[in-house]
Amino acid sequence: MAFLRSTARHSTRALRSTSTPRKNTLPRFVALSTTTTPITPPPRRPTPARNAVALSLVVVAALGLFLTSGSPTVFADDGTNHAKLIPFQEVSRHNKKDDLWVVIRGEVYNLTEFLAIHPGGAKVILQHAGKDATNIFESIHAKGLLETMLSPSQHVGTVDPGTMPKVEPELTDDDIRMLINNKNKPPLGAMINLMDIEEVAKKVMSKKAWHYYRSDAEDGYSYRNNFAALTHYFFRPRILREVGRVDTSTSILGIPCSLPIFAGPAAMAALGHPEGEKNIVRSAGNGGIIYGISSNASCTVEEIAGARQPDQSLIFQLYLAKDRQVSVDVLKKVENLGFKAIMFTVDAPVLGRREFDMRTRIVTDDDEAENAPPKSKGGVAASIDGYFEVNIGWKDVEWLQASCIDRQTKLPIIIKGIQTVEDCLLAAEYPGVKGILISNHGGRQADYAPASIDVLYELRQTHPEVFDKVEVYVDGGFRRGTDIVKAVCLGAKAVGLGRPFLYANAAYGERGVSKTIEILREEVVNCMQQIGLTSLSQAQPEMIQYMERRMEPPRASDYAQE
Repeated sequence: MAFLRSTARHSTRALRSTSTPRKNTLPRFVALSTTTTPITPPPRRPTPARNAVALSLVVVAALGLFLTSGSPTVFADDGTNHAKLIPFQEVSRHNKKDDLWVVIRGEVYNLTEFLAIHPGGAKVILQHAGKDATNIFESIHAKGLLETMLSPSQHVGTVDPGTMPKVEPELTDDDIRMLINNKNKPPLGAMINLMDIEEVAKKVMSKKAWHYYRSDAEDGYSYRNNFAALTHYFFRPRILREVGRVDTSTSILGIPCSLPIFAGPAAMAALGHPEGEKNIVRSAGNGGIIYGISSNASCTVEEIAGARQPDQSLIFQLYLAKDRQVSVDVLKKVENLGFKAIMFTVDAPVLGRREFDMRTRIVTDDDEAENAPPKSKGGVAASIDGYFEVNIGWKDVEWLQASCIDRQTKLPIIIKGIQTVEDCLLAAEYPGVKGILISNHGGRQADYAPASIDVLYELRQTHPEVFDKVEVYVDGGFRRGTDIVKAVCLGAKAVGLGRPFLYANAAYGERGVSKTIEILREEVVNCMQQIGLTSLSQAQPEMIQYMERRMEPPRASDYAQE
């Protein structure tokens, strides 16, 4: 039985704006102005408190996450396309725990057996039993995940769009906050550095989206130390080096790059902007940098690949699936789409305790019931957890190496998530591994994990020969061109940035991502000129000095105008 993706438009028709929108309803598209003219919140009638599921549905609509239209397709035993339109009234009858259907993107699915194994818990599915669950599903799940989660037999058919009920969600307090802040946000030209953009993103994003992007592990020591560790490394500038012209270009696995940076594989870009990863891939192409696509991207790999420039190079981040054949199929797909490398993430066999994100979890009556089992996982991250292999080991590097070299593909491997010198040495011994990314997952996995700049420094000091065997990259806490140049001096081929591009996308869309690249370009050029470099090939470890004293990070008042 073959499964073909449906993009049928259904209930979102009811959200289209009219010439005179009704009060307290969401227009289909909200034009985001960059002027500073304040707006007055629309009048609202009192409504009961909503749970987090309803909130996420409304927020997604407010941000304009509307589905693309297309012709419905369904499963067929003979591989042909036999339309079977199901009245929504029939779907609504299947609304019990032992008989549960939902509509997602115009397709009807039987989730009765899936309830018990849903990583996000059964309650959220039960709340949408017999209903259209498209908005809540799309807001927190990567596209293409249905094919991973469900078997073809769980697909019932296509809902009759003419029978879908009209839904007019009302504005919540969070919707109004976002609309006001989007209207009054500063123009993009006023953004001087990446921290400025992050502040705007925090104000214009939904609370759920911000909590997911910003979340870190437990008490946040890994996250904060990523920034603090960089303050230990100072330059030893050289003078009289004729720095009138500076070359910032480099290469990653032989792929030319205009800067020693790449957009890291950060998930769920559509939580911040409806175009999601397509904005980032377009800006990366225009800026001459590589983009690493997340396994949990909001857009499909086909959509992202379709948005790139003809000669643009992409890297795919791989979480190993429990079913190895699924991973084999993924490798074939990305190779056919022209991806240039596989970034194998190894630092997240289980989900870290991201408490900031967990606070968006739906707390239900079942949680409070007597003798109820303890349950604390939740948030956006938990909704995409549980589909990948937990028991990964070095044997899986061998398996992936064989898959990428001997069978399906010839793609080079980058191991992402190395946090010790010892593991750097082990990874460098595998012939299929061409790069290693020193990373603590942005401080989102193990709290008190070392900062990547410290591991890079230790590797350079103790085993400089590794840099001749594999390319070395770092990420985590890099927000300035100066810090990027520090890493290059210590031997890093390039520096990955994840959150900054998500924030830029959420705050200003594609233009914001391009602005982020150009800010970093200006800072890298200026730093190179200040310390006496005219090309990155001249960067040497001798230009870096480790300082025991820790500098306090700048305060917001430090940027205030006199």
